[in-house]
Amino acid sequence: MIKKQIIFILLITLIMPVVIKAQTNKPATNYLNVNGPIVFENKSFNLNWSSHPSANFYKQEYLSKGEDANKYKMMLMVDVIAGETNLKNVVSAKVAELKKMKEGNPMVNYEIIQNPKTGEYLLDFLLTANAADGTTSIVERNVYRYKTFTGKAGNKGVLLFAVSSRAYAKEVNNFFIALKANRKVLINEVVQFKMPEISIK
Repeated sequence: MIKKQIIFILLITLIMPVVIKAQTNKPATNYLNVNGPIVFENKSFNLNWSSHPSANFYKQEYLSKGEDANKYKMMLMVDVIAGETNLKNVVSAKVAELKKMKEGNPMVNYEIIQNPKTGEYLLDFLLTANAADGTTSIVERNVYRYKTFTGKAGNKGVLLFAVSSRAYAKEVNNFFIALKANRKVLINEVVQFKMPEISIK
């Protein structure tokens, strides 16, 4: 039962970035009480959208000023699966999704890195979407850092801090060139990033 819940939650995390977020003009709810803005790469990212789609799952997305949620260049994500959850199972479920996607899209690629000192996992993966003519219209690189946590109020669970970067149409080739030359830079930044403190409302 727990494994099914994890798979359902991770399917939501994959689908939600594709959904148009501008369904409401209401301010996003800071379910996780994360102090903002989040500063990453010397840029400030503000809470733009949040969701609490199931009893133990929370998702918050952050954008810098002027970014569009439907055509962003960089987005930060803070997700939480609350409760006693096996970290390895969460990561394995996400990898299973990517393997399934790769069957229909060979451009999908990923690498798992485990930190034996902290028990954390890092998942670096690439997604693409094609235009009608078959050319790559969107390339999206995601670096997910997973860790177990105990919140300010004693809540336990799995915390995900993620950085998602995209390029569109004519920018795609340059994105791939930069990724090949500087792939480890973002990985190191995410690994060294001080994870936000969480307190579930």
